[in-house]
Amino acid sequence: MKIRELEPAKLEQAANMLKAIAHPMRIAILGYLEDGKKLTVTEIHELLKIEQSTTSHHLGILKDKGVLSSSREGKNTYYFLKHCSLSNIVDCISNCTHG
Repeated sequence: MKIRELEPAKLEQAANMLKAIAHPMRIAILGYLEDGKKLTVTEIHELLKIEQSTTSHHLGILKDKGVLSSSREGKNTYYFLKHCSLSNIVDCISNCTHG
């Protein structure tokens, strides 16, 4: 499907997802969740080397805008890409920033 074929509501949703992703830490989070990985807030905050509360804030934005989903397993909540094709955005960003 081409972008021009999307209805206005879908375009709005896509724009909101892109706005949510458009932050260095959130792009990094997507990078850690590539290839179907599931990580907890603690694991992500340790990888990013930022405060856990800041990590939770970023995860909340990504989840609210439909970029991430989460599942509870025991005491832990695991975050993962809602759509595995979102990994393509990370690949695109990586390829477009070389050079």
